[in-house]
Amino acid sequence: MHHPSAEQEVGVTLTAFVVEDSPAIRDSLVETLAELAGIATAGVAGSEQAALAWLTNPVHHWDVAIVDLILEAGGSGLRVLEALRQRPPQRKVVVLTATASPPVRQQCEALGSDRVFDKSIETDALIEYCVSLALQHGSGRQP
Repeated sequence: MHHPSAEQEVGVTLTAFVVEDSPAIRDSLVETLAELAGIATAGVAGSEQAALAWLTNPVHHWDVAIVDLILEAGGSGLRVLEALRQRPPQRKVVVLTATASPPVRQQCEALGSDRVFDKSIETDALIEYCVSLALQHGSGRQP
């Protein structure tokens, strides 16, 4: 079996999972994460069901999940947050949503979200957050 990570610095690359129902936004996010943060996207999902099936499967490795709240393909990002509440502390879950009002932010934080970003104005802040996670992740693995 071929392990692509062996060609990279072993274990240094941060792995993301993107829950977003818009293919255009999803593709753009995956590309930006790779280019600006050096983050590999392990998988994507457009619905709550697909996201939960992947994220809760113990064989899958991920470091940060980026979750949209309103999933036209079915379900809600809030239920994804709820299902991931018991995750290990080094796994981060952030919300990227068009509905980042104060009550929504509070609800996401109550469900265990690490951060909430507004899709229309905070995408850069999300990428900066992911870059900082990648840097911590890289330095944390060094002797």
